[in-house]
Amino acid sequence: MTDNSALDPEDRKIVTLARSARARNAVPEGAAVRDETGRTYVAGTVALDSLKLSALQTAVAMAVASGATSLEAAAVVTEAEGASEADRAAVRDLGGPGTPVLVAGPDGSVRTTVTAG
Repeated sequence: MTDNSALDPEDRKIVTLARSARARNAVPEGAAVRDETGRTYVAGTVALDSLKLSALQTAVAMAVASGATSLEAAAVVTEAEGASEADRAAVRDLGGPGTPVLVAGPDGSVRTTVTAG
């Protein structure tokens, strides 16, 4: 587990935003991404009959739809132990293989940081 107080303030911000999206929408996961200009995009899991997206995939899609051309960082709040390959692939597609993905538990504590790569 990572001490969140040691995180960069901007990384701590996206973890907090991801956690609030999860709680506010009562969804399994919340996520947030930060684009190359510092703008953030926040999302929760999408689970419709015709469309299923993880929170991180949804946040990346929102960034792309808003004109982002790259990502600086991503965060996901989940009960899973890590970021799925599909989530990492979505981040990698926009941000590149070195983009950090912070994985936090429901309490907001960062468990690990991996790269999208």
